[in-house]
Amino acid sequence: MSEKLRWGVLGTARVVRKTIPALQETKNGEVVGIASRTEQRAREYADKHGIPQAFGSYEALLASPDIDAVYIALPNALHLEWILKTLDAGKHVLSEKPLAMSAAECEEITRKADETGLHVLEGFMYRFHPRFEKLQELLAAGAVGQLTFVHVAHSFDTAGDDNIRWYAGLGGGALFDAGCYCVNMSRMVTGQEPAHVVAFGNYRDANDGGRIDTSIAGMLRFPGGATALFDTGLNLERRNFPELTGTGGRIYLDNPFGLLEEDSVLEEHHFGQDTIHHQVKGENHFIRMGEHTLVLEGLDQAAWQQEGASESRPHSLLGFGVRVF
Repeated sequence: MSEKLRWGVLGTARVVRKTIPALQETKNGEVVGIASRTEQRAREYADKHGIPQAFGSYEALLASPDIDAVYIALPNALHLEWILKTLDAGKHVLSEKPLAMSAAECEEITRKADETGLHVLEGFMYRFHPRFEKLQELLAAGAVGQLTFVHVAHSFDTAGDDNIRWYAGLGGGALFDAGCYCVNMSRMVTGQEPAHVVAFGNYRDANDGGRIDTSIAGMLRFPGGATALFDTGLNLERRNFPELTGTGGRIYLDNPFGLLEEDSVLEEHHFGQDTIHHQVKGENHFIRMGEHTLVLEGLDQAAWQQEGASESRPHSLLGFGVRVF
């Protein structure tokens, strides 16, 4: 294997404009190939980003011996198929969120990863930003006392009807596109899986038939007694925050998913006292996520967890029964 982790990219979706430069800036990796459904499109992206190899099919990239790990930037509904094919090709996986479309699909990925001995990481880049290391530090130090309520909001306006998010067959909708961040963060800060879940949705006609969720509000009840409330939407005013409330305080963070190099401020509130502002220097969380993949090639599980990821094996975002009304 090369001294650097050699990345291949499946897909030319908009998100690769952020991820490819970040992977290229990592100290332990390099992007050596990109694949699209046509070689012309792949070559356009390869030339633009200085990638040496362009592939006219996903299968051709997976067959390349020059690639160690694959970043999957395909529509949500295609994640399962191409994660499994990537693992069968003997390559590690970094997949865009959500990992798959159901808990059953995530379990299938888990079985395949165990069978092949390869690693799968779900691309929640926000976890790798220093502001979340600080948030975990504050929670561990008892800044809020016993964590009781978690409220996470993530909404924006897609500003266009012909958007991939409005195609049900491609895995669109508010929950899979934006709400998955809210669910993931709720699980992260509680350190548990919810025992009870309920959600209420608003819907519109999908561009490819059927109905699709435009906004979702949900509640997750955790075994330890904490309750998470989340709301998300693709046709709403932009809102982006977590608020964590406990028996001894409250923490608020603005724009947790959007900021890159910008500095962050975590607000720590206690009744009758001045607000404590925790300044956190910004870093590109896409770069940190890419560098973290070095763990796949030799660091132990303790190091993996210390660096910011919750688990080395794939784990379902929606790995529990969600009742959506």
